[in-house]
Amino acid sequence: MSVQENIAEFDIKSYLQNLTERPGVYQMFDKKGVIIYVGKAKNLKKRVASYFKKQHNDIKTQAMVALIVSIETTVTDSESEAFILENTLIKRYKPKYNILFRDDKSYPYVFISSKPQPAIGYHRGAKRKVGRYFGPFPNAAAVHQTLDSLQKIFGLRQCAESVFNNRSRPCLQYQIKRCSAPCVDGLVSDEQYNEDVKNTINFLEGKSFEVIEELGNKMLQASEDLNFEQAAVYRDKISALRAVQSQHLISQPGKQDIDVIALVKDAQQVCISLMMYRGGNLWGSQNSFPKVWVDSSEAEILNAFISHHYLDLPLPAIILTDTLPTEASELEDWLKQQKSSKVAIKQPSNSKLKGLTALAKINALSGLKQRLTQKASQMDRVLALQEALSMPKPPLVMECFDVSHTQGKLTVASCVVFNEGVPNTQAYRKFNIEGIVGGDDYAAMAQVLTRRYSSLKDQKQSFPDLVIVDGGKGQLNQAVEVFKNLEIEHIPLVSVAKGEGRKAGLEILYLPHNMIGIDLESDDIALHLINHIRDEAHRFAITSHRSRRKKAQTHSSLEDIEGVGAKTRQKLLLHFGGLSEVKNAAVTELNKVPGISKVIAQRIYDFFHGKIQL
Repeated sequence: MSVQENIAEFDIKSYLQNLTERPGVYQMFDKKGVIIYVGKAKNLKKRVASYFKKQHNDIKTQAMVALIVSIETTVTDSESEAFILENTLIKRYKPKYNILFRDDKSYPYVFISSKPQPAIGYHRGAKRKVGRYFGPFPNAAAVHQTLDSLQKIFGLRQCAESVFNNRSRPCLQYQIKRCSAPCVDGLVSDEQYNEDVKNTINFLEGKSFEVIEELGNKMLQASEDLNFEQAAVYRDKISALRAVQSQHLISQPGKQDIDVIALVKDAQQVCISLMMYRGGNLWGSQNSFPKVWVDSSEAEILNAFISHHYLDLPLPAIILTDTLPTEASELEDWLKQQKSSKVAIKQPSNSKLKGLTALAKINALSGLKQRLTQKASQMDRVLALQEALSMPKPPLVMECFDVSHTQGKLTVASCVVFNEGVPNTQAYRKFNIEGIVGGDDYAAMAQVLTRRYSSLKDQKQSFPDLVIVDGGKGQLNQAVEVFKNLEIEHIPLVSVAKGEGRKAGLEILYLPHNMIGIDLESDDIALHLINHIRDEAHRFAITSHRSRRKKAQTHSSLEDIEGVGAKTRQKLLLHFGGLSEVKNAAVTELNKVPGISKVIAQRIYDFFHGKIQL
């Protein structure tokens, strides 16, 4: 269908006559009713009309407009609301013609609790705990490295409140000088511990020089007071802090928080490098590889990245980039409204700032080269597997299944998905297996395959290029029978049986038409890929089974008691430190837990002492 035919069918003139000029979001649909693009606009009428009134030079817009058969709009009160709604819809529907970023887990933070003897730790996710959050850090490694340094220098505890409240002697962390043991009376004073907390916070806020200066003054004072042991403690802390400072060889001028963004692209891929400077020091960097059309401009890609990245994150004072995004001023206004703090999106204005963007550019280029090399290597493994199994086309999408249980109980099956040789964790699925004889792995495999592929068939979703089952000929026969019953004939099947002595590298592959088995060399990259997928399915099955088992064990102990739900159970475990302590607690002790009445306390006590049957 040509653009002109499409426009005629859609009747854009009539549509535009009734379209508002207010801000909002528009969604474009193809003939299948699939959203192919989501955009925002200050003026909906003007923006939508622009797609149909002029000749577009870029391939992406030409191709997109040719597919549009309907448009839906949502009017918002402000551009700020439009920004948020646009991001939400893009994340939800992943339209073909939008620039798409992986919806990664939230960024990690260093967390310091608000308790009388605060704990320090790693935090990722919703900020529900009361305390102070420092970050975000670009990755988990940066947080753990920071925590490791701070623990060695200041000795703040990292234990959970339930552990801290029930300790009577110091743990191993005290013995190896990574915690000052505030859990035990007499080992560290409240005054000293609070001083260490204050210095830790100052360090995380970028005030390391001030911390060193203060510790230096205390060291001199301790020496004058002839308290040489305490002076040595301060001396060692100063030395350790200076060592940490020396690790931050890269610093930015001044002490403003700055994020530096650089972009590099070629015909196949785009790499965006983000370098995060906090308090003058580089906290770390992260590379992103969005899905973009080849003719998307750098400014357009940066615009999408900034609006996506900072939607749920604190803002730096400056976002520095060598190319301004397409809507820099609008982005600044939107971010200011969202975060109630001002941010400047700008290009480098002096040689020092240009040096930062140049460094980010080098990181982006290096990341892109590594990505392309890695992708080529992964595709080599896929092509090798195609050859080993004599497949007519490369198995770009593969699914692998495994089963896990404990003595036949609480059986869980896993399904892991690999795209082009790489795990696609968002597509992983787990299945709780019911209605079979405990320990019957064949029946479990038959059930999971039936549930998985009957669902795909009913929903008319695409099938994988290859299905792998962990096991020998028996499991393969189960898969063949399931596919026969479902009338699915076109999906290649292979099973992976452990070799002699169950040693890695000696696996044998079985195909429905070749029950003799394929014995690949241990250094064959096709076998490496098969083992990678099989091991990932095994790991996911075990993890899922353990989660189900833990949930069942915890539920059976407390939540079967009338009046004790999930929140009450959590309060009890946090207060006493464990289930055994709850079982041994007296009624008066149980009643001290917030939210536990005398009646509930008595009921819990009676349950664990055999006085009532539930």
